[in-house]
Amino acid sequence: MASELPDSRTQSPPDPETLTTDLETLTLSNDPLTDQFGSLNNLSHELASLQDLALRGSWRSVLDKVGRARALSLLQKPHDHLTYLSYNVLALMKLRRFAEASAELDSLEDLDGSQYRYESYPNVYLNRTGSMVPFSLRWLRAIVPAKLGRRQDGLDRLYGLLGFVRTKVEEKENAGDLGVSVSAWRKREFFVTNSIIGLHLSNKEFPVCLSLIKELFKRDGSSDPVLISKLGYIQMQIGDLEGAKSSFNRVEGLMKEGEKSCGSLSEIQFRNLVNRNKALVYLVGKDYVSAVREYDECIERDHTDVVAVNNKALCLMYLRDLSDSIKVLENALERVPTVALNETLVVNLCSMYELAYVNHSDVKRTLSNWIVRVAPDDFDSSCTRI
Repeated sequence: MASELPDSRTQSPPDPETLTTDLETLTLSNDPLTDQFGSLNNLSHELASLQDLALRGSWRSVLDKVGRARALSLLQKPHDHLTYLSYNVLALMKLRRFAEASAELDSLEDLDGSQYRYESYPNVYLNRTGSMVPFSLRWLRAIVPAKLGRRQDGLDRLYGLLGFVRTKVEEKENAGDLGVSVSAWRKREFFVTNSIIGLHLSNKEFPVCLSLIKELFKRDGSSDPVLISKLGYIQMQIGDLEGAKSSFNRVEGLMKEGEKSCGSLSEIQFRNLVNRNKALVYLVGKDYVSAVREYDECIERDHTDVVAVNNKALCLMYLRDLSDSIKVLENALERVPTVALNETLVVNLCSMYELAYVNHSDVKRTLSNWIVRVAPDDFDSSCTRI
């Protein structure tokens, strides 16, 4: 999951983290088929229930459902097998069973081969042409090697996928298709680029990250507030505070120019992005009181803004107000557990427990027991450090 201030940590032990904003959200439901179908179940066998399990984080149930469908030969069409394989690999990756995910992917042949094209099965897909491979499957095949520690292999595959996506964008544009299709491929370009940036950031290869972002600017313009903000976060990482401020000011300028919503951001999300950017500048300057004020504005607009909640709690901790910082995180977990329950927030809360309580082991055990009851399957319970 990508960051508001990537890899930002405090200097005092334990080691709290500013919460990351996820720019790499994977959607399986709309690939490879189009909206000509009335429902998800028209796309593939019982796809609606499979998607529902995935959205609820019931990844073990996803594996069970895929296994049952395969065992009972319920997948009748070639694209059904690819769709279910995509969910299976994603579930294995979510559960950190990367070797099994890799083995599943190894069962595939060349994804651009004729066996994965609709026209190869004219009796099954009347008048349909093109690839039946879900884009998400292409991405999974690229990213899994990196999860196994084969970073360079993962990067090579991601750059190959980026080239594939850009070719698709050019084909759509040259054909005069400037509607939904080209928009989808541009979003995929942004998605894959962010995956690549994430790998380079983990290795502190900041110049490459900046180059990738600037290349996106050249291709699609510089009016995407999320992309401009990401540029600012990376500038902060390399110590270019003035450059980061300039980037954040550009984002605020877009909002003041009347861009109340932009791309995938609603008006509230856009305003909160601006406030969080301001707060980061204050946080880096150790003006924690002003940062808390910005985060409070975010939370007042949207109490599910878990980035603002987490970072407000950190600022309160830096202000030596451990009691209130703990309350902020505990209240968020109680009010919006499905949103607030992520490893970074829990790590920070446990760090605060360790600083605040002598009997912190008992308090963390209580938290851990609650997490077991409500967390999705892919939640890493070791973050409580019991």
